[in-house]
Amino acid sequence: MSVIKSKVNTNSAAYRENYQKMLAKIDELNKHLKQSLFQGEEKHLAKAKSQGKLLARERIEMVLDQDSPFLELLPLAGLGVKGGFGTGGTMVAGIGFVSGKMCLITANVGTNKGGAIDIATLKKALRINEIGNENNLPSINLVESAGANLPDQAQVFNLGGNNFKEITRRSKKGIPTISIVFGNSTAGGAYIPGMSDYTIFIKGKAKVFLAGPPLVKMATNEIVDDETLGGAEMHSKISGVSDYLAQDELDGIRIARELMANLDLKHETSATSVYKEPNYPIDELLGIVSVDTKVPFDCREVIARLVDGSEFHEFKKEYGTTLICGYAKIHGYPIAIIGNNGVLFNDSANKGAHFIQLCNMNNTPILFLQNITGFMVGKEYEQNGMIKDGAKMINAVSNSEVPMFTLMMGASYGAGNYAMCGRAYNPRFLFSYPNSMIAVMGSEQLAGVMQMVSREAAIKSGQQFDEAQAAQMKEFMKAEIEKQSNAFFATGQLWDDGIIDPRDTRHVFGLVLALTYMNEVKGTNAWGVYRM
Repeated sequence: MSVIKSKVNTNSAAYRENYQKMLAKIDELNKHLKQSLFQGEEKHLAKAKSQGKLLARERIEMVLDQDSPFLELLPLAGLGVKGGFGTGGTMVAGIGFVSGKMCLITANVGTNKGGAIDIATLKKALRINEIGNENNLPSINLVESAGANLPDQAQVFNLGGNNFKEITRRSKKGIPTISIVFGNSTAGGAYIPGMSDYTIFIKGKAKVFLAGPPLVKMATNEIVDDETLGGAEMHSKISGVSDYLAQDELDGIRIARELMANLDLKHETSATSVYKEPNYPIDELLGIVSVDTKVPFDCREVIARLVDGSEFHEFKKEYGTTLICGYAKIHGYPIAIIGNNGVLFNDSANKGAHFIQLCNMNNTPILFLQNITGFMVGKEYEQNGMIKDGAKMINAVSNSEVPMFTLMMGASYGAGNYAMCGRAYNPRFLFSYPNSMIAVMGSEQLAGVMQMVSREAAIKSGQQFDEAQAAQMKEFMKAEIEKQSNAFFATGQLWDDGIIDPRDTRHVFGLVLALTYMNEVKGTNAWGVYRM
């Protein structure tokens, strides 16, 4: 393959200035990630420790193989959402290795609101289930949850059933779930172990029941203690809900690791071949990827710092030049890359649709590197069929069956978001850089359009249009739009699977590709109607 030769001047003032601005964005990211580490008030943490309990993140650390990576997913879910249980919700979730097998691991944060499920936590759980199902990942649930947060029940109850349904659907596919119950697991929380393939209850700690003693008293007038009603020993010896009675938390984790070691899974990853590191330091991405989304940068410079040996076989290099397409490898795994180098024109949209078809014929996963303001507009482009050419690329993305991944590096505006495999097009994973922006259009354009519409409405109705007031309103709207377009707002709404430091990009997608190649990668040769 051809080797990309970088043209970046790392000594230029523009590079150094952008580098510092990106560091500031990463500092903001790290501040929010620190907030997501909250596991409850100090008194609740102290109580758990006094009872011989590990905290949620400690449980994850103990279940993982030594030195295993852990790709945490949706760590900032609920960021900025009023009335929720805080950044990250009451669940920690991610992907790592257990007994040499790549697993999906979730842990209720029982020391924060008893691990009760608020809206953000539910949405996070639903997305985690999608990831487990799409990637055929065996799951380990570290359970300690009070069930649905009752004040949120109207929004949590109906969708909450998906969590139980997906456990059984994965089981039907031969993808097992192991649940270790560490504490109270009430009502809906009881069905997590109830639906699992294997259950491990901690002696003297696990309490699993559909209704606790107070509700039983209210419903049936029966008086019963929680151990008799739903304790670990009762479920291990009488009800059969528990398969293993563990003496303590470490014993329960040991049993789960042994179970995973003995499971005969057909979805294990194989070691990759020897691969070369990129020719350029990935640290240089901080100076290359523009913090200001209005400032362009060359997508090839990003690719040169992500792919093995900076080698990239570019497709149709001289045609449709605002869209970069080609083949490369990351950590030895084959990958197709589609990246933006400007607005999408007719030729670049056609090129993208063509390349996506080829990737499906070639059974090659696709990584979309988004930095897109949308499709080109104007009389010439409309008359040349921009809509139908853009529709071809969106059609190709919609019907593609090879695994697709998306990285939002800068702007993600309008239908360009769709053509470049935005959230609505179900990429296997979607990550963002902390500088990225997502909206119908840029704040300046959107506020300007709204101002023009208001002016025309006033003229049609015969009213006087106050230009000074309109200018003030435009600036206010710009600020509000930018606030609701930035990466941190987006990740709080679960529009991505997490914001990543650009310097971690190669490792993140190396792990994602290792996971992808555990399964057969198979494309399609069937497409919807292309409007010609």
